[in-house]
Amino acid sequence: MELEAIIGLEIHVQLKTKSKMFSSALVSFGCPPNTNVDLSDMAFPGSLPTVNKKAVIYAIQMANALHMQIDDTLIFERKNYFYSDLPKGYQLTQHYRPIGKNGYVEIEEDGKIKRIGILQLHIEEDACKQMHLKNKSLLDFNRAGIPLLEIVSLPEINSGREAAKYVEEIRSIVTYLNISDGKMEEGSLRVDINVSVKEKGSLGYGTKVEIKNLNSISNIQKAIDYEINRQQKIILSNEKVKKETRRYNEKQKKTELMRIKLDSVDYKYFTDPNIVPIKLSEDFIKSAIDSSPELAKQKLERYLSYGVSNNDARQLLADKDISNYFETGMKKCSYPKEFAKWINQEVLSYLNKYKISILDFNVSPSQLVELINLIKNNAISNKQAKQVFDKMVEANKDAKEIIDGMGLTQESDETELTKIIDEILDKNSQAITDYQNGRDKAIRYLIGEVMKVTRGKANPSLTNKLIKERIERR
Repeated sequence: MELEAIIGLEIHVQLKTKSKMFSSALVSFGCPPNTNVDLSDMAFPGSLPTVNKKAVIYAIQMANALHMQIDDTLIFERKNYFYSDLPKGYQLTQHYRPIGKNGYVEIEEDGKIKRIGILQLHIEEDACKQMHLKNKSLLDFNRAGIPLLEIVSLPEINSGREAAKYVEEIRSIVTYLNISDGKMEEGSLRVDINVSVKEKGSLGYGTKVEIKNLNSISNIQKAIDYEINRQQKIILSNEKVKKETRRYNEKQKKTELMRIKLDSVDYKYFTDPNIVPIKLSEDFIKSAIDSSPELAKQKLERYLSYGVSNNDARQLLADKDISNYFETGMKKCSYPKEFAKWINQEVLSYLNKYKISILDFNVSPSQLVELINLIKNNAISNKQAKQVFDKMVEANKDAKEIIDGMGLTQESDETELTKIIDEILDKNSQAITDYQNGRDKAIRYLIGEVMKVTRGKANPSLTNKLIKERIERR
């Protein structure tokens, strides 16, 4: 029996607003527990919610980026359930009228583009943070009420690798739109996974198993692959997969049971009586869309038009801060291809070695551009440039200052180099004969002799060219 996996994802994205979704309490991470809390976050009697305009703009921008139909009426429902992380006893969300529906993203798999449908995108509020100790649980309401976007995919994903690429694409969009930092390890992007396995080609779905509490894209792929294999073994043993909620054990690299699901919960949704339906004008929606920042895919096209290679462009765009560094330098750079290579090779090598962010890198984009200009203008060789780069990082000085201090200025004066080359050729007739007989090593030897005389300052490419020209004239 041939089996196939059907996977759907629910992604929760915390928005980078200054205040919460329905109150004026600040959204600020790292503050002492329970210090960023408003009366309405706690559902105190008499307190009323107010809708965060910026969060609505962010939701419209995200829905547009996901090619969705955007609802022009904003309605919020109460999702009623009791749990310790929900002070109100209900969550304000959008159940019947999500702000976005019927969208998609595209991922690349094995050189082919696959379109994954998205059922809906809706706005809701986050719950508070729980800290479970040995004999008690603590609640921090700073997180309660932070605006969230929930993005619900269609069950059109078939492997852990596809799921990982889908999440990477969503994270890229939210970070380049600048509506969220997309950091899974900090909880600003959270993913719930539904996995079922069935006979290939059969109608319907297998028993759905939910996986929660995943903190990285790598673990999403590993958890799904493990779960698919686990369910396949159960089915092939003529046993039934149980409807469960599981978590991924990173140390043991497997999913494990959290709880068994019996019946679906009835949340008794109804429209919140304290928030009247809000009509969004065409101008408001258009203004939100028009103010959207450039996405990574749009930047990719632009970088390629600069002459940057596809691999280098994608590597730059893998990190928004790296991309911003490149963008800043490009305002003064005439050599984008070389600039991209230096960032991806020398700069990233340094960042990885010392485990720091580009934000903590002490060579500015304009300083690196200056170094590249000096290379392209034949002031220094590539080999010398790497020495200069190391000194720039170490001493936090400009390239020109370091070059002058080290006496590294490259000799590119043709008249002076020709004079030196003629003197060397006069002393090395055998090398001339060897080159004329097709032995290319002779040229390398002669270049080395010029480097000795100039103490390594001769422009290598110019020296190579002049040596060949002088030999031909003999």
